This record gives sequence, structure tokens and C-alpha cells, in this order.
Amino acid sequence: MNLVLFDDHLIRQQLKPLTFTRPISELRAGILTLREKAEAHLNMKASWLTEDYLQKKFPVSEGSDYLLVNASTVITPVLAEALHQLKHGEMLQHKERTIAIRCKDINMHNFSKTISFDKEEVLFIENPWELFSNNEQLIKQDFQYLTKDRTSESLSKTNIVTGEGEIFIEENAQVEGAFINASKGPVYIGKDAEVMEGAKIRGPFAMCEHSVLKMDAKIYGATTLGPYAKIGGEVNNCVFQGYSNKAHDGFLGNSVIGEWCNLGADTNNSNLKNTYDEVKLWSYPEKHFINTGLQFCGLIMGDHSKCGINTMFNTGTVIGVNVNIFGTGFPRNFIPSFSWGGAQGFKKFNLKKAFQVADSVMSRRGIELDDTEKEILTHIYEMEQG
Repeated sequence: MNLVLFDDHLIRQQLKPLTFTRPISELRAGILTLREKAEAHLNMKASWLTEDYLQKKFPVSEGSDYLLVNASTVITPVLAEALHQLKHGEMLQHKERTIAIRCKDINMHNFSKTISFDKEEVLFIENPWELFSNNEQLIKQDFQYLTKDRTSESLSKTNIVTGEGEIFIEENAQVEGAFINASKGPVYIGKDAEVMEGAKIRGPFAMCEHSVLKMDAKIYGATTLGPYAKIGGEVNNCVFQGYSNKAHDGFLGNSVIGEWCNLGADTNNSNLKNTYDEVKLWSYPEKHFINTGLQFCGLIMGDHSKCGINTMFNTGTVIGVNVNIFGTGFPRNFIPSFSWGGAQGFKKFNLKKAFQVADSVMSRRGIELDDTEKEILTHIYEMEQG
């Protein structure tokens, strides 16, 4: 079968700003991305069916036997078994929501029989806050898959471990002089990751490959550091997609940070309103703030966005792609992509300058801002202008 993860247009809109720059399946929740979970449990390589402007970077594979899977679906071993049993012309649903279609061509309407899946509850990631609110469950699921029948690298005696919970250290990871409490959930330290001395970790917690936890960092579960992230200060229930920095003191709670972001020293966000009311977030499809149903909800930041030192974010702030924030005071709760400024006001971020900044940031990690990346950012810039 040819596994294709398809993006539902409305869900893509709901997951912005995180899906401006990637298909839904490239979102990380737990330890793995949604695509990596699907590939792992289905034992197949996936391709993408997404927006036209992303398709060059994320191409779709051609074939004659397609398993079209809703990209927002969290694939589990039980669900994967049901997907493998689908026959041509069959669609699998859970509570009237489409999970997958088996067909001979990429046609979302090419099915003649509907099958209901009720062997377990199916999780769909359809809003940005669901990445951190489901992160405990997903870290535990990914941990069990990644560590099954494997032996962890030994943990140095310089560390202080509390409780009897599970800790897994991948190859070449460095963990020295840290405080680790896995009693509330597992702790996963990825390949070539580094935990510096004095760091305090409370599971469930995951560090992906080459990520760094700075000295004296205080990390509460459920938190994920994506690949090459560099994190310090106090962090509570956050998901860093990867390649982003919060290297200094300051609090970040109940938040999702995209790739290539940088939070300046002593940046803080509020994750709880003074009134203890449920938090509202900006909705791209609704074009106004909607209720999340959550009492704790902090910051959603799109790729390539930055903020200067001592930046303060209000509860439930949404920041688009390639935003540069600086100055005193609280910036507003929704900042569109390619904005430059702060509480005193914003102007449009010059596209050429945005390319220069992105190129400088990415080149430090040995990654090129190539023409394909520039085309994606240009499309977002023009789309947001319109």
C-alpha cells in the first residue's frame, strides 16, 4: 500500500499558525511527529497530500494502491491493525469522522462502504492547544513504542533520581548532575542530547536528538523538546517543535513553539487569567477569538518568530510566522505573520530582511534556506497581505 497522509482544509486552518509552514502530519506531539507515529505503527513510509504551496517540499507518492489517512489522526497499534485490514473501496470512520480510505487513486470520494472503528477512542489533533493538552498521553505512548525490548544507556551516578519511574537514555546522550523525577511519567533523553548540571526534570518529559537542557533549568511535565532545541529557565507542559531556543531564565507554560524561534532572556508568558476564566485563542478560520475550554493556555508561536529580552506575553497569545517582537509592555494577544514591533505598534516585516534573518539562524545548524523554503515563506507573506 502507498500511505498518503492527507490534510483536511478546515483542520489545517484551525491548526494555524503551526501549519502555515508544514503539513498537519509534521506536527510533533509526544516524542514523535504524527507522521512518524503513523509510519512506525503501520510499518510504511508516508507521503503527503497537502496545500499546493507546500507540495514541492512535501511531495505525494504515486501508485495504484492508496491508503489515504487523515493526517490529524494519532495512529496507535490497534488502529493500525484495522487500517491494514481495509479493502479497496472501504472507508474507516470513528464517530462519523473520517480516519482513512483504501482506494486505487487519490480520490477522497472513491469509496462504496463505510466501516465504523470502535475498538478504542481515536485521538485527532485539530487545534493547537491539543498538542500540549494531550502531551502526557502521547509521551507515554511513544515512550513505550521507542523503548520496547531495548536497554537504556546507563545513567551517571552524578545524577539524583527520585521515584521508581521509567527513564531511558539514548546513545551518546550526556546527563550529568541533574535531578530527575520519573514517578509521574517517563523521562526520555534522545540521541546526542545534553542535560547540563543542575537541571531539574519532572516527567513525563522527552528530549529529542541533539536537544540541550541548560544549567539549572526547571522542567515540569508534560514537556517535549524537539530536535536541536535549546531550553533553559522554567517550563511547564510545553511542546517545542524543534530547532528553537529558550536558552535563558523566564517562565513558559502550556505553550507550543514552532521551529527556528528564539525567546529572549527573561521572556515570560501568562498561562492563567487573573479571573481564572477559560482562555480564548485567536482562530484563523473564525477570524476572532474562540474559547479553548482550558483554564491553562499560554503561547502559540509560528515558525521563524522571535522576541527580545524581557518580553511579556498575555494568557492565550497567538503569534504567526516570521514575527519579530521587542520593547516594553504586553503585545496584543494576536500578532499576524511578518509583523515587526511590540506593544507600541507593529509594521510589516520586510520579506528580504526576513530571509536574511532566517538564513542566519538556519545556517548556524548547518541547514540552508533554499529556494523551496523561500517560496513557502513568500506564499505565506503574500497570503497574509491579502
